[in-house]
Amino acid sequence: MSMEIEPPLHVRYYALMKEESESKNGRWVGEEEEREVVEECEEEEELPVIDLGLLKMGNSEREKCISEMVEAARNWGFFQVLNHGVPERVLKGMMYEQKKVFNQPFAKKSLSNVLNLAGTYRWGNPVAMSPSQISWSEAFHMAVLEVSNLEEHVTLRPTMEAVVKKFGRLAESIAEILGQSLGIKACYFKERCEKGRSSFRLNRYPPCPFASQVYGLIPHTDSDYLTILYQAQVSGLQLMKDGKWFAVKPNPKALLVNIGDLFQVVSNDAFRSLKHRVVASEAVERFSFAYFYSPSDDVMIESCTKPSIYRQFSYREYRQQIEKDVEKTGNKVGLPRFFLHNMLPHLGQ
Repeated sequence: MSMEIEPPLHVRYYALMKEESESKNGRWVGEEEEREVVEECEEEEELPVIDLGLLKMGNSEREKCISEMVEAARNWGFFQVLNHGVPERVLKGMMYEQKKVFNQPFAKKSLSNVLNLAGTYRWGNPVAMSPSQISWSEAFHMAVLEVSNLEEHVTLRPTMEAVVKKFGRLAESIAEILGQSLGIKACYFKERCEKGRSSFRLNRYPPCPFASQVYGLIPHTDSDYLTILYQAQVSGLQLMKDGKWFAVKPNPKALLVNIGDLFQVVSNDAFRSLKHRVVASEAVERFSFAYFYSPSDDVMIESCTKPSIYRQFSYREYRQQIEKDVEKTGNKVGLPRFFLHNMLPHLGQ
């Protein structure tokens, strides 16, 4: 791989290593003394697999599909879906297009108006305060409503528009089904997200020589209702369940769905937004792309059942609080900031 395409992750890593060691004992710690930060993980797990084709069959098949989905959302917060309505050629086409975008020189990718979209390209973690807060990855992150502004790339825009449209419909459909299991009306999510802040992200994880000391993507939860992810065949995604990290076994025919923070609030903790991460790899390059199903800034987020574990807040307030915490500490705090003090939530994530 040509070095001119790579973001300067090495430079950032060494600068943070130097800062950290100097702040501790006034001397540079050599590589042989570096500690491992990536905790051990359990065996690879096959997440629950839901066949969405059953939704179009008879009542008993449809009910079976819905109950499996609800159970997966309650027990795992993550599940895979088959027969999801996104043709394989569309997914492979998007993977091909994103590789072309990432294979551009770093100097071009990092221009402020790359792809005719402001602030789209990201790499590493600009607010990292230690090596363990670096994300050894690069991404193009854009608002779904801006995808039509893409230019330069003749085939990128129609490919991405097709994926975004299908992922958006899928997210809406799954959110509606899960919501109705909680007694939420069918149009609840559509009304809040139709002109909302849903976004689309292309991810690349370059090979990393310090794979035991940094993450591909630092542990986090998603700040949306639902995320739809396509990750092809290269493993690396891990999620935390019952205090342990589990590696997610890739299924190239499936899309991965996970519950976000906002849905955890709406469900009053019936569904859980699990912490997840991507581990870095010394030898293998990894790609994925994700759709984040999110509301408008002024939408109020509140639990659908009482007594509520969380106080009511707007999506704008939630995002602003996350930004403050990340700037101050390098880490997201998220939902614990919004607990009602008179409730004792179970924090077993």
